[in-house]
Amino acid sequence: MSDFMLPDIGEGIVECEVVEWRVNEGDEIAEDQPVVEVMTDKALVEITAPEAGRVTRLYVAKGDIAKVHAPLFAYEATGEVEFETPPRPAAREEDEVVSPAAEAPPPAASSSPAEGRAATSAKAKDFILPDIGEGIVECEVVEWRVGEGDEIAEDQPLVDVMTDKALVEITAPEAGTVSKLHVAKGEIAKVHAPLYAYVPAHAEPGEAQVDVGQPSPSASQAAQQHRVAPVASGGRGPYGRIPASPAVRRLVREHGLDLEAVAGSGKDGRVLKEDVLRFLEQGSQQQGSQQQGEAPTARSAGHAPQSETPSGAAPSRHEAGEVRVEPIRGVRAVMARRMVESASTVPHFQYGEEIDVTELLALRERLKPAAEAQQVRLTLMPFFMKALALAVREEPILNARLNPEVSEIHYLPEVNVGMAVDSKAGLIVPNVKRVEQRSVLEVAREIQRLTAAAREGRVAQEDLKGGTISISNIGAFGGTYAAPIINVPELAIVAIGKSQWLPRFDERGEVVRRAIMTVTWAGDHRVIDGGTIARFCNAWRGYLESPETMLLHLG
Repeated sequence: MSDFMLPDIGEGIVECEVVEWRVNEGDEIAEDQPVVEVMTDKALVEITAPEAGRVTRLYVAKGDIAKVHAPLFAYEATGEVEFETPPRPAAREEDEVVSPAAEAPPPAASSSPAEGRAATSAKAKDFILPDIGEGIVECEVVEWRVGEGDEIAEDQPLVDVMTDKALVEITAPEAGTVSKLHVAKGEIAKVHAPLYAYVPAHAEPGEAQVDVGQPSPSASQAAQQHRVAPVASGGRGPYGRIPASPAVRRLVREHGLDLEAVAGSGKDGRVLKEDVLRFLEQGSQQQGSQQQGEAPTARSAGHAPQSETPSGAAPSRHEAGEVRVEPIRGVRAVMARRMVESASTVPHFQYGEEIDVTELLALRERLKPAAEAQQVRLTLMPFFMKALALAVREEPILNARLNPEVSEIHYLPEVNVGMAVDSKAGLIVPNVKRVEQRSVLEVAREIQRLTAAAREGRVAQEDLKGGTISISNIGAFGGTYAAPIINVPELAIVAIGKSQWLPRFDERGEVVRRAIMTVTWAGDHRVIDGGTIARFCNAWRGYLESPETMLLHLG
């Protein structure tokens, strides 16, 4: 049996969230078969099988954090000797603490039902909340999916907990019966502390009972059937779990909705962000009255006619206004840490300039039909990138990096221009490789591919690695000026504002209408001074204001 170690999946990435397992324990896998999808701070990444074989263990549950260079799953390669009985996958010693009674020798067969119940109840185990993220020591119990006395199956979702990074789903390590919930809904659970207790199925689940008012097996089975049947029949999860990402579940909670009320349009009924927004636009008053807020009495008071409210009554929370608290997690949390790191460790030098793109706009209009004939959308971005790659020849330090000790400058042989894209996963920066070797049309085709992949959250890791300089096109959203923060370890970034038709004087002193675009550069002032970035920007501006000069550098 071999452990598959999570490889390096991006520069500077040390952990990722398991979004969805494509296989289960015991499944046969083929070489290069997609096994699991993980979410980094940049994109959704698909991990494939290194060779053919059979999965024997999944070390990281869906929704949990996987560490780079740590085991992700175990498998037996084709041809290896298989176990007669595969080990239980999730019942790990580090995740479970067995009570002293459970470690005692197994008792003899009971002569009466009462003795049998006492024997099985003595074998209850405490499930210890495992590490669910770097630096996380506690989490909030958002929702229990089971109650005391319920029978559970292996890998069945039991409870949702909220960390400072994401909503995490805790599943059952093995089949059995829940005997006690140690942490109530809304309370804080501590990492490495008991979360719930259960009696394993191999301890005669038909006789397993708890001593304190536990529901009968028939009642718990009926309750479980009531939870599972309606959703499973509609094509949802096998345990009544509606498929939805943590971000979608957070959006549902923020608006006080019930996830079951939102029709999912994704695979297997998965509820997407668009489904929630569509539901909110429809504005169903009936659903709103059932699912809004925390206090029904306050809601009814808020919707009642004014004449029914006592004159001396205090206003409801909705009438008085309230503070909405949203935790920072996921891509946004990683972005926050990196921006703080860059802004606090790199001295930024800002440099602004105006560029006349009148001729560039005219050239693009002339070239658009030729590009569209090859199914390529021609924007200004390919020209920006190509001109930038040419300007780097004059000031190569803009395309360099510092070593970690800040004792050497490494000049990079290729110009890989990154572009900030507002994707479903958050702000990511894929880059176009070897721009200096590509034609404008080839750059445009690559930009089109990367933009589509980024907006779907499926950018390949190779497209995210190796960026040497970045462009942030805030003008696409209507912005004119910005002070961008450098995407470390790069040394420079430029923010491009929108183009505006403004009056300018020509060489004869006459007022003319020109397309003016503002740009703002940020450079690492440890190695880039004002003169260097000014000369670089002048060279770049020259190519953009007279785009025909780029023809002189065709290779």
